[in-house]
Amino acid sequence: MNTKETLEKKIKNLPKQPGVYQYFDENGRLLYVGKAKNLANRVKSYWSFSPLRPSANLSLRIKKMISEAVNLEYIVVKSEHDALLLENSLIKQLNPKYNILLRDDKTYPYIYIDYSQKYPRFDITRKIIDSKEIKYYGPYSVGARDILDSIYELCRLVQKKSCLKGGKACLFYQIKKCLAPCEFDVPKELYDKEVAKAEEYIREKKKLLGRLQEKMAFYAEEMRFEEAAELRDRIERIERSSIRSDIDLASSENYDIFVVRDDDVRATVVRVFMREGKIVSSSSDTILKKENFDAKELLSRSILNFYAYTKPPVVAPVLVNLELEDASLIEEYLTREFGKKVRIAVPKRGVKKQLVDLALLNADEVLRQAKTKKQSRIEEEIRELFDLEHTPQRIECFDNSHLAGKATVGAMVVWEDGGFKKEEYRHYHLEAKDEYAQMKEMLLRRVESFEKNSPPDLWVIDGGATLLKLAREIIQSSGANVDVIAISKEKVDAKAHRAKGKAKDILHAEAGEVRLKESDKRLHFVQRLRDEAHRFAITFHKKTKLKIDKESELLKVKGISEAKVKKLINYFGTFEAIKEASFEEIRTVLNEKDAKIIKNLYR
Repeated sequence: MNTKETLEKKIKNLPKQPGVYQYFDENGRLLYVGKAKNLANRVKSYWSFSPLRPSANLSLRIKKMISEAVNLEYIVVKSEHDALLLENSLIKQLNPKYNILLRDDKTYPYIYIDYSQKYPRFDITRKIIDSKEIKYYGPYSVGARDILDSIYELCRLVQKKSCLKGGKACLFYQIKKCLAPCEFDVPKELYDKEVAKAEEYIREKKKLLGRLQEKMAFYAEEMRFEEAAELRDRIERIERSSIRSDIDLASSENYDIFVVRDDDVRATVVRVFMREGKIVSSSSDTILKKENFDAKELLSRSILNFYAYTKPPVVAPVLVNLELEDASLIEEYLTREFGKKVRIAVPKRGVKKQLVDLALLNADEVLRQAKTKKQSRIEEEIRELFDLEHTPQRIECFDNSHLAGKATVGAMVVWEDGGFKKEEYRHYHLEAKDEYAQMKEMLLRRVESFEKNSPPDLWVIDGGATLLKLAREIIQSSGANVDVIAISKEKVDAKAHRAKGKAKDILHAEAGEVRLKESDKRLHFVQRLRDEAHRFAITFHKKTKLKIDKESELLKVKGISEAKVKKLINYFGTFEAIKEASFEEIRTVLNEKDAKIIKNLYR
């Protein structure tokens, strides 16, 4: 039985149950993940039979995907809701070729105040507690901390959680930033006025920004330029936290607005949040379009990702700019999760339509600004050079470092949107003894985190053909859609060869070695990634080695020999683990006397 016959048999024998289906190409690479209320009906709708071929009524995007498919796998679930969640999870973990991966899966912070406290104060949280005594403001993509810092500068509130425990007025009282209820019997009415003023600043950003600009001007006049510059930056971040609008609803209505706009190269998602008739915050994400782009899928994915991690304090109607095929399913799922009816609508007129149009206007501006930036084509050139699946928007590069087997660490650096994303760098403490095993340990740990932190488009490995093969095998076993290349130095007599101080680097891909001129900017780009990973690995190695040396010397001073230190490290793995170990555990490795010395040391 040939491949087509096998595939046709699978399709005709699918169960009529809810589930998720996956299409694969001839190389076993995942093409597409889809959900279905009825697997048999849904999958059969893609095909015409006798002979097996793509159905004539498919979109060009799906027709192209179906023409590449040679295998089908499926997972049966209990309900259509379960299928929706599983589909979203698999797309985030595996990055299929024909699905859209939106990596914005972070939770957004809220500013909150707990009125059950006698002297309540404002703080920031990402965890929502269902309580009538707690008021939430947000969500905020940026600026939450800046707004919070500002109201504590402008309002005489309890500044810190620990203040009330002090029992005595502190510096905050002296500089007129606190009423000091810790020492004085502050009337509730007086404190409530300060709370109300802070709430007004949170709701009315114009007033808050006006007061901050007054302070900035004062600092500038007083030649306190550093403080003025700090306020200038804070003002800019607060302004970025939401789009400007003249729309001000007479009623206290709440809406979550999600829109998608795209041009020839990019697509952007803009989210706008209206609370009590006022726009409180907004955010956007921009992605490079693949040839198989689908705006409606991007919009559905952005809604699911936003609500996936927390129940919002306000369950608001969702306004969108496109009719979604799975809108009713998403509505049912969110209604069940939140315990309150959720509606998704495409408004045609009135204030709701104005809100969607406002979001679209800002989406157009995001795209315009992206277009006016000086754009490098280096990622596209890398795709063409190595014949990658698609242009790598996110790249992860790996390196490891050690000294004679000590302080063995690994490092991952991230390149995205034309620059390094240092907040997403990761380092790893490694147990393996040789470089091959160390790289394997690090890459396996990264694969294990795909569920929480979606895979990139490309891995760059510091190593040769052997490590490239290892990385490809790990990716294939994970099922994720990630391209892999490697970079190594040319070796002469088993040593890395350098000419005039320049490394003769070789690039490695699935098709074999790629040798470029030293002046080639594509080589420079991969070298830049490798060098940054190397720098990050070396820096972390030095810190780890210094800590180990300090701990080791300290133990030796206290009467524990180097051999005993090594024995402890071999058993417990780290000095932190030795510190946390019980007396009995240490005694089983060494003896009672040494165990007493170590426990006394770490008291």
